Amino acid sequence: MNENYYAVLMAGGVGSRFWPVSTVQFPKQFHDMLGTGETLIQKTFSRLSKLIPKENILVLTNDIYNDLVLEQLPDLSPEQMVLEPAMRNTAPCILYATLKIKKLNPNAVMVVAPSDHWIEDEDAFLDNVQKAFDCALKQEVLMTLGIQPTFPNTGYGYIEYNKQDTNLIKKVSQFREKPDYKTAKEFLNSGNFLWNAGIFIWTVESVLNAFVKFQPKMYELFDAGYEHYNNPEEKEFIEGNYVKADNISIDYALMENAENVYVLPASFDWNDLGTWGSLHEKLGKDENNNAVVNARVFLENATNNIIRTDSDKTVVIDGLDNYIVVDRDDILLIYPKEKEQEIKKITAIVTKNQ
Repeated sequence: MNENYYAVLMAGGVGSRFWPVSTVQFPKQFHDMLGTGETLIQKTFSRLSKLIPKENILVLTNDIYNDLVLEQLPDLSPEQMVLEPAMRNTAPCILYATLKIKKLNPNAVMVVAPSDHWIEDEDAFLDNVQKAFDCALKQEVLMTLGIQPTFPNTGYGYIEYNKQDTNLIKKVSQFREKPDYKTAKEFLNSGNFLWNAGIFIWTVESVLNAFVKFQPKMYELFDAGYEHYNNPEEKEFIEGNYVKADNISIDYALMENAENVYVLPASFDWNDLGTWGSLHEKLGKDENNNAVVNARVFLENATNNIIRTDSDKTVVIDGLDNYIVVDRDDILLIYPKEKEQEIKKITAIVTKNQ
């Protein structure tokens, strides 16, 4: 394996739309959401370790999940953990991780990827990452993988590229915010829009140059601790300074400002597993389009439901269509799938009243 290849797994999210399975104490990336015997972060680590040396994979997460990550990824050493003492969105933590990698290997090329996404064809994914690595090593670019849209999704951001661009890797024209349904249909019909999956590839040098140019204060803040990184005094520096960073995403901080942004249209099937409905799409289903995880079920006049319980619970349902049924510990959720975006709001209310 190439010793210059690195990865940063983003594993700090809470996944509140997957409540009551995903909680602040135990988010969705640490669950076996697909019933495969592996948690989402385990699947992601395994996938990337086919291309990237295991010792070069860093996990970026909140410090409250440190023990959970090390328990689920026994091949990881504590030194590979990049711990956020405060939530500051994706730009500060990516900069922090990049400076740590630079100190280890200034010639590194890296992929930044979410730890909780579903990817069907892992070989195609690795081939795409390899192509992006090759491009990033040849020229100073900020690369991303864009997903071919299959329907007018209003829950994703979009990446627009020039229609006349016939190259495999395309120059990005602009990033577009999550659209309404009419606009999403227009994007789909245009043929030159891709879903933004939040997967980025660049050399350490390229992305740090972009931070210097577009986020100079943030760069100065983190670069001031460079001598401490990968040393015992790193923790004290980060705990004292991380909270001073702006709360901003990598898209707003760099990608929407830089001119050297390119996208490779992905050749693999992808799902961000952001909601119970998106999980329903990827699970096996019975003849009535019901998806079941763990439960033993007896179903009558039940269609288009997703049913998930702790192991081997028996669930009897009659006359339910297009619902989410989730039983975990002391919480039972029975909720219309069409209102799944509201689960995040419901979670906050229920948690506050408990």
